Amino acid sequence: MAEPTPGELVIVTGMTGAGRSTAAKELEDLGYFVVDNLPPTLVRDVVRLVDDSRGIDQPIAVVVDVRSGSFFDSLQANRHQLVTGRPTTLLFLEATDEVLVRRQEAARRPHPLQGGGRLLHGLQRERGVMADIRGDADVLLDTSNFNVHQLQDRIAELFGTAATTRLKVTVISFGFKYGIPVDADWVADMRFLPNPHWVPELRPQNGRDPDVSAYVLSQPGAGEFLEQYLPVLRTVAEGYLNEGKRFMQVAVGCTGGKHRSVAMTEAIAGRLREAGYDVRTAHRDLGRE
Repeated sequence: MAEPTPGELVIVTGMTGAGRSTAAKELEDLGYFVVDNLPPTLVRDVVRLVDDSRGIDQPIAVVVDVRSGSFFDSLQANRHQLVTGRPTTLLFLEATDEVLVRRQEAARRPHPLQGGGRLLHGLQRERGVMADIRGDADVLLDTSNFNVHQLQDRIAELFGTAATTRLKVTVISFGFKYGIPVDADWVADMRFLPNPHWVPELRPQNGRDPDVSAYVLSQPGAGEFLEQYLPVLRTVAEGYLNEGKRFMQVAVGCTGGKHRSVAMTEAIAGRLREAGYDVRTAHRDLGRE
């Protein structure tokens, strides 16, 4: 069997307020194992621990900045000394002083190098500390004119793959008597369909059984619902991707979460898979009755 390909190591650094946290969150959504505010001297230790626990194919991102204090001075030297067997990319984020001042003031946080002086003085000190490592960056991003979504999109373009940038959809069935899932983005109610619970031969079965599924999907309104609901979900899914949101949860409910919602959940998931989406199903309340 072929050896797994080593995952990428991305070192994220740059100016305070330039978007390091946004970049780190996006990398995490892309499947990277992310460590924030890591002293550069510990990068190799983190890589070794991830290799041992998750495998060498697990991509890693570490965020290193001036909060590391004196450790930051060793970043450049440590980067060149890294012997991890992983392809390594140094990502440097920057923006103009005007933009950085505005972002820091909006966040109402002092600059880590500001001391008792002005915010601008802290930024100027940081630029001095960062000068050498900035020049050594593999990827330099000026985020002055980026909003959050634009920065997320740029990070996804640089570090995402076809698999990690696809929308991941979870279709979950539930019973209204147990409450609506709190993390649902969309909720559909299947209680407009006849309940198989009142059909003696179907009552002990559930919506994953062929007989129950056929019964539910053959009822008046079931096919019309699917034909009209799926285009809505596809439209929303494309909008989510455009806004940098890569996870969508669709909840489908009936009274107890055993028959109608389960059958429709499987039907919706099947249609979305046929359309090319990365879909998983979950049946929260199945077996609870």
